[in-house]
Amino acid sequence: MSGITKACSFRRILRLGCSLLAVSSPYNKVMNGLPHPRRIACLQPSATVILASVGELDRVVACTRYCAEVVPELRSEGRDNFQAETAKASHLIVADSWTSKANEILAARPDLVIAAVPYQEQAVVEILKAGIRFLGLAPHSLDDIYTDIALIAGIVGAAERGARVISDMQAAIENVRQRTANLPRKRVFCEEWGKPIIASQPWVAELVRAAGGEFMGKAGGQCSAEEIAGMNPEVVIASWCGAGDRVPLKQIAKDRGWDGTAAVQNSQVYCISDELLNTPAPTLISGLRTLAAAIHPDTFGPQQGLRRITQVPKSQVSYQE
Repeated sequence: MSGITKACSFRRILRLGCSLLAVSSPYNKVMNGLPHPRRIACLQPSATVILASVGELDRVVACTRYCAEVVPELRSEGRDNFQAETAKASHLIVADSWTSKANEILAARPDLVIAAVPYQEQAVVEILKAGIRFLGLAPHSLDDIYTDIALIAGIVGAAERGARVISDMQAAIENVRQRTANLPRKRVFCEEWGKPIIASQPWVAELVRAAGGEFMGKAGGQCSAEEIAGMNPEVVIASWCGAGDRVPLKQIAKDRGWDGTAAVQNSQVYCISDELLNTPAPTLISGLRTLAAAIHPDTFGPQQGLRRITQVPKSQVSYQE
């Protein structure tokens, strides 16, 4: 089933599912009169980060391993509630939004499931049939992300804290924008996947502009190595989904014929840890600072999660330079 077909099928579920809470813009609508959920199954790392940012992480009774990677508190032995739930539900760590099964989610006895859409149609149907509320997230822009933060915060009764998180994000972005206002605007190509080459999402394009760059190509679109070489980017950034900091920078620069680009000539080819750019949540502020450091290193200096083409990756589990 294609992505478009999945999305269309999911919209049909939206009309049928009376227990559905919301889906990202343009479907964001909170159902009034419902109690705040106490047991949340998070299949999307961004939702877990948002819950942590508003101080409501104890509501999480099931999550994916990716959620645990971006929110270390989920792995802390000090979380008594979390450990207690581990004893009750063997499927506390479930698969991601694309592969999780309804039965393993339901085993955690959630009263709300949060996932990315388009999601597995059959799993959503089973979740709704069980009387469990479902929240689907599909942000594209920073405004969508702010909406998701406000939505999740409101659902758990933390609206004021959510508003502060949004305000802090906006202030941090504006601060970086002002610091780069008088700096040269560099041509930046940023990708979220390498085979095929897929440019980073629209919210990353917004952050690139705030960080003093001009985003090359179509955000979220597929493009060829030849097209990118023709744009002659001055900065190349790879932030591959699920790859951490293990993108083989020298290899892709050579294999794609980018040796003549300004980015390679000036050694401004970088890897940014993918959770900093691909998790649409408050963690994007750290991603923004790494972008600014990649584009304007003399102004912003070294940043955690940023690796240059001349540096060796911290973990070489899957890739070697």
